[in-house]
Amino acid sequence: MSLLRRNPPALLVLEDGSVYGGHAFAGYGEALGEVVFNTGMAGYQEVITDPSYKGQIVTMTYPLIGNYGINPEDMESDGIHLEGFIVKEYQDYPSNWRSRKSLKAFLESYGKLGVEGIDTRALTRRIRLKGAMRGILSTETRDTDLLLQRVRSYPGLVGRDLIKLVTCQEPYRWKDGKPQPISSGASERENEIEPDQANNRKKRLRVVVLDCGVKYNILRILEKSGCEVLVLPAAASGQEILSFHPDGVLLSNGPGDPAALPYIVEAVRHLLGRVPIFGICLGHQILGQALGGRTEKLTFGHHGVNQPVKNRQTGRIEITSQNHGFVVLPESLPPDVEKTYDNLNDRTSEGMCYPALKAFSVQYHPEAAPGPHDVAYLFEQFVSLMEAKHENNT
Repeated sequence: MSLLRRNPPALLVLEDGSVYGGHAFAGYGEALGEVVFNTGMAGYQEVITDPSYKGQIVTMTYPLIGNYGINPEDMESDGIHLEGFIVKEYQDYPSNWRSRKSLKAFLESYGKLGVEGIDTRALTRRIRLKGAMRGILSTETRDTDLLLQRVRSYPGLVGRDLIKLVTCQEPYRWKDGKPQPISSGASERENEIEPDQANNRKKRLRVVVLDCGVKYNILRILEKSGCEVLVLPAAASGQEILSFHPDGVLLSNGPGDPAALPYIVEAVRHLLGRVPIFGICLGHQILGQALGGRTEKLTFGHHGVNQPVKNRQTGRIEITSQNHGFVVLPESLPPDVEKTYDNLNDRTSEGMCYPALKAFSVQYHPEAAPGPHDVAYLFEQFVSLMEAKHENNT
């Protein structure tokens, strides 16, 4: 148990004027962002390294955080992307054979502020009732009026393109569980294809992942499925994506407002009908817009590992990992787009499919990390879709 009296005091001020006191257990300074809560009991390392949290301050509802430390295997990106981290109680002495450093040391290595001692139950309840709000964490001043002025001048997430802050700058290959630079001429398919003995395929299927803030576990699963995985910056045009001769394109998760990404939507429109497409989370929202749909912001979003969804095709209830603050409006989609999943908590749309264009997407995270693996079969469906197209073309 940490000793709060030894840590500098910190304040959280929300845009509605509410104030919460605590102490910094990692770092110092100030952090601005949209305050959201995550209901996962475990998986804090995956949460803080998920690029989808860019622009947000995350509150964990589970009261004790840090007890199993940080390890290199559970990274979901190359660093920390959230703006600040709030817990009820921080555990500074991890007990786990996989741990290589403490959560405090990890946050501080990326200059991120971690605060404990805040009443996370009261904070979560306020967000549940009032909705996600802009907030500021500070160890620099106790002047709440000044902090409130700063938070109210913060633009928030709506209308902002945060993808440019998290996407890769150059294309790379995901191979042997890590990113590797692409050599010149990589777009020439015959120079890169390798036989996949384990999956009895004549040639490996090539997947181009459009990196809007992709989680590493998406790439790990694709590679384990026998695919050759190329990752491109989010600004890649449809023509550039097709120049790599993909068997399929995966639209990744990512942060911010999907309506602020017309250049990605336009690239996806160029791909529709030409190559199988699988969208995850933000990728679902981008695909929805490419098909003519609209998105809107949720009151407090879905952030956790226990969200039940109903598979409309089978009637089966599946437990999913989710992290999003926006949603596709199903009534805005063309009538020939099939609605495939519903969230059982608030009845929002969680998936869609357009068989004629070989495109499908889900709002949740089938790759988990953290979370259950009920919906991991969606990657198999994507592979089957690519195989069918590949066989038809040969």
